[in-house]
Amino acid sequence: MDQAAEILVIIVSSVLSVFLIVAIILGIYLIKLTAEIRRLAKSASDTVSHIDNAVVGVSRLTSPIFIAEMVNRYIKKFTSKTKKGKKDV
Repeated sequence: MDQAAEILVIIVSSVLSVFLIVAIILGIYLIKLTAEIRRLAKSASDTVSHIDNAVVGVSRLTSPIFIAEMVNRYIKKFTSKTKKGKKDV
């Protein structure tokens, strides 16, 4: 029985050492994967921020106040040109 117990201890310790090595390798890959996911999340966050800024710019351009300001500018330009034209005549 002593020999059988020693053989079982050797087999169990060999299997546990293999599992320990596999667990260390998987832990390293998990750390690398976590870093990659963090990098992708930051990139996605930056992309969303840029898209948000673009949407704010587009909404500013299409807002009624902006359109009213542009119409007002063109009216002022047109009226100032007609007044200048009348002064020259």
